[in-house]
Amino acid sequence: MSSIQVRPATLRDAKAIAQIHTASALEAYRGLIPDDQLKSMSSVEKRQAYWREAIEFCEPQVQVAIEGDKIVGFVGFDRSRDEKSRQTTGEIWAIYASPAHWSQGVGIALWDAARDGLLEEGCTNVTAWIPLRNERALRFHEMAGFKREMSTAKTAVIGSIKIEEVRVKRPLNG
Repeated sequence: MSSIQVRPATLRDAKAIAQIHTASALEAYRGLIPDDQLKSMSSVEKRQAYWREAIEFCEPQVQVAIEGDKIVGFVGFDRSRDEKSRQTTGEIWAIYASPAHWSQGVGIALWDAARDGLLEEGCTNVTAWIPLRNERALRFHEMAGFKREMSTAKTAVIGSIKIEEVRVKRPLNG
């Protein structure tokens, strides 16, 4: 098993984060989203600008997984963005590993780092929004102890596509 280290992201990491985000999303959503829509969403430059801003302003907090000297994944987490959620509820805004590193412990290392960071912020619960048809992401979160809250199912619009999402939730101390 490889040794994955996790550290806070720096502005220099934004391009690698954007590349992983794009490559992973393309792979994860292939078959769920029409190919022409996937291509229109795959601008590394737009994602790089988003992640640079997130890193600079710590909204969300961003950490990267490193194997050797290469970034192989990232997580963005902070307080929940859901209306009416408690101040003690955190949210995984994004968690992605490079497709070449799927099922190799990167996601677990990132989840552990996000959990530790949310606990430091005083959070007691954590949520994430997952596309219902993204079985890989749902399995990962359920293996990490999250439970689906089916009453939260909603339609999210990404670009010009509609995706059914469900919120998953778990206590941080369990």
